[in-house]
Amino acid sequence: MAEGAHGLLLDAAAQDLLFREARTVEAFTGEPVTEEHLQAVYDLVKYGPTSMNQQPLRMVVLRSAQARAAVVRWMLGINKARTAAAPLTVLLAADLHFHERLPELFPAKPDAARLFEDPFVRKESARFNAALQIAYLILGIRAAGLAAAPTLGFDAEGIDKEFFGDGGHTVLTVLNIGRPAATAVPPRLPRLAYGDVVTEL
Repeated sequence: MAEGAHGLLLDAAAQDLLFREARTVEAFTGEPVTEEHLQAVYDLVKYGPTSMNQQPLRMVVLRSAQARAAVVRWMLGINKARTAAAPLTVLLAADLHFHERLPELFPAKPDAARLFEDPFVRKESARFNAALQIAYLILGIRAAGLAAAPTLGFDAEGIDKEFFGDGGHTVLTVLNIGRPAATAVPPRLPRLAYGDVVTEL
């Protein structure tokens, strides 16, 4: 593949789709988000790198009216209405027992699970690597022509008890997904410049 402008291999249209023109929106069209959409997105983003190939992210897709109503109860402020109106809502959680799959996922170190026997270490690693996976997921959703609106405006303890009663998972964000309504795309907010962020030694 030929190298594009500024050393990037992605063409300008893909850069716009994933980054420059993409937004976190507050309203969506009524077009449904299908299982096929989610499967295609996941089958792409599952290859994103994590530490020791940990894959703690778990997705609870809320399609039934009962499940949607249950999560809306735990949303705060304006997020109640936004979540109720979204075409699809997905709980993104960290599996706190992710280490049990490490012999399968990281065969180069068969005893890798022993590194996470300490519950604090395990939880910190689960949250960090699941957060990485969430970022990849948002890019995958954008690659599908959809928009993702993650929120932290919810009662995490309430959602954990409602949906993860065994204590083995902890919710990290509630993600609303859909095709953005044309009138709901906000202007681009400022970003820090390269020189504000990068220090070279």
